[in-house]
Amino acid sequence: MDVLLIGSGAREHAIAWKLRQSPRLGALYAAPGNAGIAQLAETVPLAVPKADAPQERIDAYCDAVVAAARERSAELVVVGPEDPLSFGLVDRLQIAGIPAFGPAQAAARIESSKAFAKEVMRRHGVPMGAAARFDDFEAACAYVASRAGDVVVKADGLAAGKGAIVTSSHEEAVDALRDLMLEGALGAAGRTVVIEDRLAGREVSAHAFSDGRSVVHMPFACDHKAAYDGGRGPNTGGMGAYSPAPWLRDDVAEAVRREVTERTIAALAAEGAPYRGVLFPGLMITDEGPRVLEFNARFGDPETEVLLPLLDSDLLEIMVACADGTLDRVDVRWSDDAAVTVMLASGGYPGPYESGKVIDGLDDVDADGLVFHAGTNLDASGRTITSGGRVLAVTATAPTIAQAREKAYRNVDRIRFDGMHYRRDIGAGDVAPSSPSAPGGRDPTARPGGWGVRAT
Repeated sequence: MDVLLIGSGAREHAIAWKLRQSPRLGALYAAPGNAGIAQLAETVPLAVPKADAPQERIDAYCDAVVAAARERSAELVVVGPEDPLSFGLVDRLQIAGIPAFGPAQAAARIESSKAFAKEVMRRHGVPMGAAARFDDFEAACAYVASRAGDVVVKADGLAAGKGAIVTSSHEEAVDALRDLMLEGALGAAGRTVVIEDRLAGREVSAHAFSDGRSVVHMPFACDHKAAYDGGRGPNTGGMGAYSPAPWLRDDVAEAVRREVTERTIAALAAEGAPYRGVLFPGLMITDEGPRVLEFNARFGDPETEVLLPLLDSDLLEIMVACADGTLDRVDVRWSDDAAVTVMLASGGYPGPYESGKVIDGLDDVDADGLVFHAGTNLDASGRTITSGGRVLAVTATAPTIAQAREKAYRNVDRIRFDGMHYRRDIGAGDVAPSSPSAPGGRDPTARPGGWGVRAT
């Protein structure tokens, strides 16, 4: 089976790596890919536009993807990033008779519109905290003033993981509203906002495959969003992750599967938007139970880089089954091992950063180590260079999180590029900590080791 993969990040590199292990895979194409993906697939120079690009550009891009899939006789198109899902690439492929892995535009709204996601959760009893949607600045400010505690201000639209502003005072919240709604800090994505009460607890990422009816859960994972050690600094797209989440109690995990993931899949089907692909709710585990922070309509990044190395089944078979409605016939198995990913970033990220830095040491990584390329390219001399804020995801698997951490950081130490920075505490303190779902003696508002305070 010939496959066209859409995307250019570490998530897509991990998907390409796993697809390559399938005996069913024929040719693999990637649009646009990166320097790492190019070692596994033939790349196609089709850059993915942002969701707020002019409609003519979006239409031209969709037409080009359909044409590329037809020219290469692709029997499945796998859509990795959220932007092409949000503007309906899967719909266009389906109209052209080309099977695709990923939700249609109506179902992908669960990520592309936080307001839509909140309404679905309200209507169907998916657990969340207090939240309200606003497109009027003065009304939003009045709502902030009415809240007893602190809030999180979120851009309603897609913002590459950077649209949530955690505030510690009403003044900070008003400043965030002004930046988004009046000054256009995130463009059209922030003209409408969702204001949410902050919740104390611990975050976890839940992923599941679905064909619109059946649901197959993946192991839980934990992402480190803040730029610097100890959970300090601005939010990023993710500086590292680990899986599984040993601190998550079995009954709480089951509540997430039943009350969040499965209930949301059923809700979308009931609303005429059956969900096919990967649904990824991000959650806060509070003293009152799990609460949804946000939904994502695709694999997480960097969560993909720890989940797929633990998958013992054929990813291509699973993706085909999601696309054609036969997921209940597939045996999906997972390793009992743990995985840890450390993201290497360009100097200055998540702010302005330089690119074009030569990367050394990639050939020095352990034979069983994994390096997924997030933002790389090849220069005129064939050297691998940086081309993004997040550059490489270094992943290791082992029987325990502690052992996987040691292997991952050993390989990190062998890689170098000018300005490289990374967090040194991915998974640290999370080997067997206590939490609101695992009674013990740790303060749930402490920042290090994945603890934090975020919105619903």
